[in-house]
This record gives sequence, structure tokens and C-alpha cells, in this order.
Amino acid sequence: MKRFYGIYVAIVTPFTDSMKVDYDRLREHADWLIQNGVHGLVPVGSVGEYAALDDEERAKVVETVVEAAAGRVPVVVGTGAPSTQKAVGWAEHAKRVGASGIMALPPINYNPTRSEVISFYQSLSDVGLPIIAYNNPFDTKVDLTPDLLAELCKLEHVVAVKEFSGDIRRIHEIYEKTDLEVLAGADDLALEGLLAGATGWIAGFTNSHPKESVELFDFAINRKVSEATQLYRRLLPLFRYDSTPRLVQSIKYALELVGRPVGRARAPRLDLTNEEKESIEKASQCI
Repeated sequence: MKRFYGIYVAIVTPFTDSMKVDYDRLREHADWLIQNGVHGLVPVGSVGEYAALDDEERAKVVETVVEAAAGRVPVVVGTGAPSTQKAVGWAEHAKRVGASGIMALPPINYNPTRSEVISFYQSLSDVGLPIIAYNNPFDTKVDLTPDLLAELCKLEHVVAVKEFSGDIRRIHEIYEKTDLEVLAGADDLALEGLLAGATGWIAGFTNSHPKESVELFDFAINRKVSEATQLYRRLLPLFRYDSTPRLVQSIKYALELVGRPVGRARAPRLDLTNEEKESIEKASQCI
């Protein structure tokens, strides 16, 4: 049985007009996603703006999502942090409050050696929660290649990888060289990843379109390729924004368009331009 089967939503962090965390809206949003059939929630990832939260806010966001899930779906907590000590601290907090696992970026603030990457994940593994290693070579200086994952999978609690390299061929190589579960990591490669054998998907625009995302996952996992392709082509104009630096603002604007506003993104992210908004509106009309 797969630990991380299904769609895990990288959940947004809502803010009020005064840019304070809106915990009530967060609780409501988590509940809405679960009611619409998602399989899990991932707070304080990149989409959740973890780097823009102070420690007290970040801890309370995690606690709020765990409480809102109430055991109905697993909660996997992002541990991105500038030091091993801080990342381990967030992993320990996740374990204390009842999370089911962690999604762990490699060291994010410099270009570590191979041995440093392995040591980093060993420290996280020692906490004792299942780990989804997050490969995002665009936002970090580390590429978790299949060969490196073959080393990491020897660690007791590294059990899965979120694959965000953009190279769909890697999924096959990861399965050849490791026993890790693979989760698609980009919305605009979700169908390709699932058809290539990924058993999960850590999704961004599922925040605004959970029903359609769950339907796409079900079509893909059951190999209903024609139905999946037709739906995917409707979703792709919006999903492509998941692979851009403006993904957080775009997801939040998509939520506004479906009548579920969650506020703006925090600085240093700036608001979308009118041209960007018009483009997202046009993409949303395809769905």
C-alpha cells in the first residue's frame, strides 16, 4: 500500500486585508478541499509562503491544518529552512502535532556537497516521520537526481520524492534505481507523470479546482486516457502557471475567480499586473 497515494494539495496560506494570517479562512479552505475529495494536505510549502511567515505563524498554520483535517486525510508538512537545525525543528513540531509526514527540500541557501545532502536528510530521517524528498532544482541549488535518490532511499524514513525537474523520463529511472514512491510535482506535467507511473501528485491549482483535479487523477490512475486528456487540455492553460515564479499569486487569484478569496501574497511577492490577471481569467474560462 502506498503511503502517499492521491492528490496532496500544497495549500495556500490566506491573509487578511491587513496581511495577517487568516486562520479561520485557512480552516475553512482545508475543510472545503477535503469535502471535494483531495487525498492529503501540505501546509507551509512554497505555495504556502513558508518563507514569509514568522515562526509563531508557521507553527500555528501547521496546527490549524492538522486540526482542520481531523484525521480525515493525512497532513504532510513542509520543512524548508536555511539550516539543518531549523528544518529538523519543523519536522519535530510536525511530529508533535500529529502530522503524517514531511515534505523536505534539500539545503536551500547554498550549493551543498553530495555528502552534505545525504547528511541533511539523515538528520530529518532521525525524527521518525515519513519523508517526501522535494526535488526542485529551479529554486534550490540541488538536483535530486535518480542516482542521488538511490542513496537517499537507503535512509529509513525517506520513502517518496516529489519530482519537479520537468524531465518526465526521470520517473522511470527513479523506479529502476530506488524503491521510492513518486509524486508528480508540477501541475502542467501531472497527467504525464501519472501515466508514467507516479502514484501521487502534489498539486497547486487544486486549491482552486479540487473537483476537476480529483476527476483528472481518477481518470489517469484508471488509465482512462481519452477522458483524462480531454479534461487535462482544458486545465492546462491554468496549470501552466504552476511552473512559473508567479505561481502563488496566480493560485490566489484563481481562488478569487471561483469565489473563494484568500487575500494577497506577502512581500516580496508583488500583486499580479492587469495583463497577468486577464491572462489567468482567460485560462480559467477554459475549465
